[in-house]
Amino acid sequence: MAGVFPIISLIVALAVSMIVTRVAAMALMFTGLSREAAKFQARSAFTGAGYTTNESEMIVNHPVRRQIVATLMLLGNLGVATVGATVMVSIMSTSNSSAQTRWMLLLILLGGIAFLWVIFTSRWVERNMNRVIAWCLKRFTDLDVRDYVALLELSRGYAITEMLVEKGDWLADKALASLRLSDEGILVLSIRRAAGIFHGTPRGEDVLRVGDVLILYGDLTDVEKLDRRRAGYHGDREHHKSVKEQDEFEEEERQRLQTLEEKLAIEAKIKSQTKDE
Repeated sequence: MAGVFPIISLIVALAVSMIVTRVAAMALMFTGLSREAAKFQARSAFTGAGYTTNESEMIVNHPVRRQIVATLMLLGNLGVATVGATVMVSIMSTSNSSAQTRWMLLLILLGGIAFLWVIFTSRWVERNMNRVIAWCLKRFTDLDVRDYVALLELSRGYAITEMLVEKGDWLADKALASLRLSDEGILVLSIRRAAGIFHGTPRGEDVLRVGDVLILYGDLTDVEKLDRRRAGYHGDREHHKSVKEQDEFEEEERQRLQTLEEKLAIEAKIKSQTKDE
């Protein structure tokens, strides 16, 4: 069963590759790219696939994004494909392996790949992994403070980012006023139409179309939830849930601010009495 070890090496290499691209995608999101654009650019750079889109210009002309993509290209050249080829050659060239053993090793390989696919396509896993990655990027890098042109990271995960309106999205073919995004704590700063028209001051009657790119300000977690929201009953229910959560959050913030003001007032009064004595 010596062939098991090369298979394990390949599965580990694939897992590391997926984690690397997930981290890079989150880093690109911190520079203002939309979720889908960040994932696409990270995978393209890691695999060495060529692409000629407007998004590529946004990468090349941006110093932080360019550094992230350059690092991905370097890591990609370390050779997951080479590892895979070596594994297959090692398995098939084992002279003392029976056909049954080779089929068993192949099933182990396919099972490992299927397991990774299930894990890395899970929304729950993605959501929790993104939280950990975001915390690590903020804690151990200066990514969120190195470029204020594309990113305004104020505090507690709030940022300016992009989001592409796709077919079937909850946002598609609706007027801004009817969406009530501000009730969720998300502000639409501008709209870039698919035809290249830019609306720097969007109005309530503006209708969002498929292909529009929105410049949003809000909590990155809330923006990600909005990006995944689909049209229909479930999308409406998620909207009402987000509005309720935002109301609760704002009430907690008001209470926290009131407590802080009362504390400062007491401290100021104590200092004033101390000076008088």
